[in-house]
Amino acid sequence: MSNTLGFGRDDLRRLAGARSFERGLGYLSSVSALEIGERTITATVDGTDVYGVELTEHENGLTGWCDCPYGQEGNFCKHCVAVGLAVLEQAESVPKHRAAAASRGRQFTTWLETRTRDELLSLVREQIAADRHLRRRLELRAAAAGDDPGAVRERILALLDTRPFARYGCVEYADARAYGLQAAEAVSVVRTLTETGRATEAVGLSRSAIEALARTYGEIDDSGGVVGDVADGLAAAHLEACLAAHPDPDQTADWLVDHLLSDLSDATGILLPEYADVLKAAGLSRAHERAAAALRENPEHWAAKDLMDQLLRMEGSVDALIALHAADLDPSGATHLLIAQELERAGRPAEALDWAERGLREADPGHGPDPRLVDFACERHIRAGRPADVVRIRREVLLRRRSLTAYQQLRTAARAVGGWEETERTRALDALRADARSHKGLGRPRSALVDALLDDGDLDAGWDAAGEGHADDTQWLILAERTRNERPADALAVYLRLIGPLLTRTGDATYERLTELLLSARACHRALDTEDEFAIYMTTLRTAQKRKRNLTALLDQHGL
Repeated sequence: MSNTLGFGRDDLRRLAGARSFERGLGYLSSVSALEIGERTITATVDGTDVYGVELTEHENGLTGWCDCPYGQEGNFCKHCVAVGLAVLEQAESVPKHRAAAASRGRQFTTWLETRTRDELLSLVREQIAADRHLRRRLELRAAAAGDDPGAVRERILALLDTRPFARYGCVEYADARAYGLQAAEAVSVVRTLTETGRATEAVGLSRSAIEALARTYGEIDDSGGVVGDVADGLAAAHLEACLAAHPDPDQTADWLVDHLLSDLSDATGILLPEYADVLKAAGLSRAHERAAAALRENPEHWAAKDLMDQLLRMEGSVDALIALHAADLDPSGATHLLIAQELERAGRPAEALDWAERGLREADPGHGPDPRLVDFACERHIRAGRPADVVRIRREVLLRRRSLTAYQQLRTAARAVGGWEETERTRALDALRADARSHKGLGRPRSALVDALLDDGDLDAGWDAAGEGHADDTQWLILAERTRNERPADALAVYLRLIGPLLTRTGDATYERLTELLLSARACHRALDTEDEFAIYMTTLRTAQKRKRNLTALLDQHGL
């Protein structure tokens, strides 16, 4: 790795967000015990408590960890920012620190390699006497090298026991990392058993480990994904063991189906197709029977449906797959899209488009249609040279979903056939206007009507719609900004109305926003040749706001 820093102030601001970054600036003097390694940077920061911070540089960027409450939730906190800034202040000396860290690492490796067997044993004994977790991991490796499967199983389950890490009945984020590092040892042992000719034993042990972890996974805050990596590792180790041991196909199918149909399967993400070489025809047939029986018992069993989906895809049974999903159609049209895509992959495009059109017709207005389904149908009509059908679909979507996006898509489609300005635009705006009127008394002033008129550049019509009560403050401001030169009096009225509420608030962000609006108001007064009126307004405002020193300084800076 290069001995230069791979991050700067902008990276720290992006990772932390503006608020945490600004707070981190105030903690720069509280950073102590700063240690710069080859890849990691550690330090302590004095805050409400003394917090430990670790920054790690990766090829794809910087990550940070802190044991403060906010950091334990997985956030790049103000303490991480402070440490990063402290390092940037001494960026020129970083190569020297990293070279020293590399030298210490080499020296340590050389020292270990030159110790005698007795000296190393003494060192290990010293460490395991002080670290019971290390002792348990080493005991497990020793047991794996022996001939007592029961002892190995007992120790693997002990590694996966969350109780020592669950201070309040669950494993919190701050403890999940330590638990994950311990649990990862179970993966290593299972793989070692497979590699040393004990694959049959590894199959049973990996299943026990998967079941144990799956039972407790829901009680772990695994925001960092450390424990999820362990679960994936156990699943991979189980598959490797099965491929080496060739266990009974029916028994393996039963275990996989039991696992996949349980509420615990999310922990590992095991997929049945990965076991095709292990299950062979007999095991796959057994799995199919079990999945079918589960669906007969409960047609809405999502796990059974997912399992059957996997099996039917493996078998290449397109019609059976369609029947499976057609029995439970999502009101958004998402299932219709899935079926359409399967039919298209099977070389049946006409049927695929029929299902897509059916999905558009049957979609519940409150849930759909799914935008992906709309795009699918439109793209197929375009390929077939039927642009008028695209206009029809986009028009129907707009009538269901009165939004700027739907309006823009209809406009694009209609312009392609030359029918936008003549007919479609009027009908589309009428639909948006009716929708805006229906929401006018519900406290929802923002309307797609004003958005559409702004997007079209029809600003006069936009002012009219806003005047009818269909615009929120953001839309009013856009209108004012775009037409300030042509309609300075109207724009000024908007600025003054938006300025009013800000005068009762405090904070630098508020003061900056207020200053921007005042500058715009001044521009309007200049266009109206009423600068004296603005000067009187500013004198009154400054007198009323004189206690806000930061605001006064900002106004002075901009000559207001």
